[in-house]
Amino acid sequence: MLTPGLCSVTFRQLDPSALLDLAARAGLAAVEWGADVHVPVGDLATAREVAARTVDAGLVVASYGSYWRAGPEDVGPVLATARALGAPRVRVWAGDTGSAAAGDRSPVVHALADAVHRADDLGLQLGTESHGGTLTDTTASTLQLLAEVDDLAGRPALTTYWQPTVDATDEEALAELAALTGRVSTVHAFSWGPGTTRNPLRTREALWTRVLDALRRTGGDHDVLLEFVTDDDPDVLAREATALQGWLNAAPSTR
Repeated sequence: MLTPGLCSVTFRQLDPSALLDLAARAGLAAVEWGADVHVPVGDLATAREVAARTVDAGLVVASYGSYWRAGPEDVGPVLATARALGAPRVRVWAGDTGSAAAGDRSPVVHALADAVHRADDLGLQLGTESHGGTLTDTTASTLQLLAEVDDLAGRPALTTYWQPTVDATDEEALAELAALTGRVSTVHAFSWGPGTTRNPLRTREALWTRVLDALRRTGGDHDVLLEFVTDDDPDVLAREATALQGWLNAAPSTR
């Protein structure tokens, strides 16, 4: 199943109630709540309140978008907040150094393996975000990291988020997604280019329809979360959601 949703960081300027109303009116099903504004780490009362408001709005919590960087910082408060929020998954970052500049990867690997075990004890899943300046800044480094954490954890436990690499062609992006098949839990959906210029989602329809087909073929469940809309404008969410839902409801391609 592919579940359409929204990253709350898309509209940092809105309070949770306004954001939920917007997402519900757009026909979306889930929200990833960010730790930066809406659900701060350690604020369990706010986490519980946002969880209840999400249910009341007829939506589900897709995940907790934390900004925890694997390393010496204790992941415990992040996991406790995610649990209070009722999030099944926590998004994290793989350290604070890009793969090309990283020397010893082991501190990040050990921190992620420990976090995976602690999350599992709480019934939570952990997923790294594809992000510059971390060990998941390339597909090759992400695959290496997943294997390294698997070795320490003793099983495939860590998942990854996926989004198109900036300025990647459709074929390049699809190849990156294919390489991560089986480990992707969540997709951040947006259309950038050139560079980080934000465009309507439909400007990359040729890519996104094939991405969704590829996800369907895995037979697994994935959250597909809208993020980075043009001008951070709440008024464009309905347009973006309509495009995404249209592709989700279309018959799979035979390509």
